[in-house]
Amino acid sequence: MALHGLHYLSLMELLPESIEYNGIDNLLEVLNEEVNRGYWDLVWGGSGTAGGFDVIKGTNFEVIMKNEEQIELSFTRKWDPSQEGKAVPLNIDKRFVMLRGSSGFYTYAIYEHLKEWPAFSLAETRIAFKLRKEKFHYMAVTDDRQRFMPLPDDRLPDRGQALTYPEAVLLVNPLEPQFKGEVDDKYQYSCENKDITVHGWICTEQPSVGFWLITPSHEYRTGGPQKQNLTSHVGPTALAVFMSAHYTGEDLVPKFSEGEAWKKVFGPVFVYLNSSTDDDNDPLWLWQDAKSQMNVEAESWPYSFPASDDYVKTEQRGNVVGRLLVQDRYVDKDFIAANRGYVGLAVPGAAGSWQRECKEYQFWTRTDEEGFFYISGIRPGQYNLYAWIPGFIGDYKYVDIVTITPGCYIYVEDLVYQPPRNGATLWEIGFPDRSAAEFYVPDPNPKYINKLYQNHPDRFRQYGLWERYAELYPEKDLVYVVGSSDYRKDWFYAQVTRKKDSKTYQGTTWQIKFELKNIDKNHSYTLRVAIASATFSELQIRVNDANASPLFTSGLIGRDNSIARHGIHGLYWLFNVEVAGSKLVEGENTLFLTQPRSTSPFQGIMYDYIRFEAPS
Repeated sequence: MALHGLHYLSLMELLPESIEYNGIDNLLEVLNEEVNRGYWDLVWGGSGTAGGFDVIKGTNFEVIMKNEEQIELSFTRKWDPSQEGKAVPLNIDKRFVMLRGSSGFYTYAIYEHLKEWPAFSLAETRIAFKLRKEKFHYMAVTDDRQRFMPLPDDRLPDRGQALTYPEAVLLVNPLEPQFKGEVDDKYQYSCENKDITVHGWICTEQPSVGFWLITPSHEYRTGGPQKQNLTSHVGPTALAVFMSAHYTGEDLVPKFSEGEAWKKVFGPVFVYLNSSTDDDNDPLWLWQDAKSQMNVEAESWPYSFPASDDYVKTEQRGNVVGRLLVQDRYVDKDFIAANRGYVGLAVPGAAGSWQRECKEYQFWTRTDEEGFFYISGIRPGQYNLYAWIPGFIGDYKYVDIVTITPGCYIYVEDLVYQPPRNGATLWEIGFPDRSAAEFYVPDPNPKYINKLYQNHPDRFRQYGLWERYAELYPEKDLVYVVGSSDYRKDWFYAQVTRKKDSKTYQGTTWQIKFELKNIDKNHSYTLRVAIASATFSELQIRVNDANASPLFTSGLIGRDNSIARHGIHGLYWLFNVEVAGSKLVEGENTLFLTQPRSTSPFQGIMYDYIRFEAPS
């Protein structure tokens, strides 16, 4: 077994229209036009113009560095006022870097909007590579999400049947019979930012070859560690997505105003190539090797080699260390270590604002079992320190601004998060982890399966699960009885609309029944409702009278589209509702949770956790 390293390639070999490696003249799809093989792209909008999809083509080329150890190339595109309404108002500098002995190349880009330029929005930007379909058939996204994939031809109308939306296709007459009856949908292979470290494709022919996108840092991705993005999918396609509205909606589309200067470095991302010449070895070994290389890249971050001054090197960055504790007197009279909590630095804002922050950099880590954390490699600037902890609702924000200067090591004293709490827990449903994965996820319709997700922890990634609700509850809606129901079996993963016929849907009302004794009529109880995702939906809450005016309404919330895109969460919401003791009765009480919006099968709510508290 041997790995074959790339050394210096000719200029044409390094451009994203052609990648030569290990005797293969081009790893990219030669049947595509040259501009549709490997590229940076973006989706933009402007004031008074529709904007659109833009494959970024440089108009100027420069060799930034060339020596025995490194070559760095720059492809720039400058904006000027004559392009207003026709091109996104950004200066863009795409960089490609090769290092001696490195089996692959790096790419990064600098986007800049000058203060005097017009307003615009940036819905998406990414790198895309489209590989040769006759060679790359095996895709790997994580250890337990990898498989042989259908061909793009199988998605065409004569071989595939488009389902409720165009990305989802039922394979009815695929070229390879083993895929018949499966659903292919690129959103079934999405990942959270924190888990997008290495993914790609393997050519299992001998000599076997792997093509991998390695992301050693997520500092330049928007929306924080739980934001979900596309990875690899049928094409064969491999993506490095930096900015998108997937699983969040418009909240994660940055809007830049006239008079607002902005500059950001996206990347570097490492395009890693590996191969095996030993016929006796499993080609899937290339995945293990790619994971090892990912660890090497992560340990090398921040990189020392990028030539752009806009990329901040290690010695120019700072570090923050500290400990996070939780104080909840109804759980423990002592401080509780924030075990495996998420701690991060992002631009100053309200608690929890980081999940909608989409212009600047974020730096995240997880605490250890004792609550200690260390965040390294932070770009200079002013930040708030944010956190959230699985097992506890709400968001933490450190009260002081954290100012990072080159080379600093900042120790923050023991931080104490006091999660929302008024009184003792009378009952609860679910586990507060910003996901609906612990609830009941039904088996898919046998007509619409992805074999990868059969008997898989991510069973929620199957197509069409929303339609199972009407089959389980054809006339009456879900009723959950505290004390006898089990949320793992009796709480459907999403409160969706009920399908009445091919074009008609209706809202749904779920009930929670619970017993109370010795009610305090003079004080309020508290209902905490944590929502993992919402899509063009509304939550109305009533107590003991399904026809009364709502005690609470959220109004229209959410554009996550997580139900359609097989995500088990989107943006997090937390609602705290006071329930007057006078509205409760001795014995059985009923909460009515109504989602009335009903023009689509994908409108609905995914709950994270619900808790009912006694008065303080």
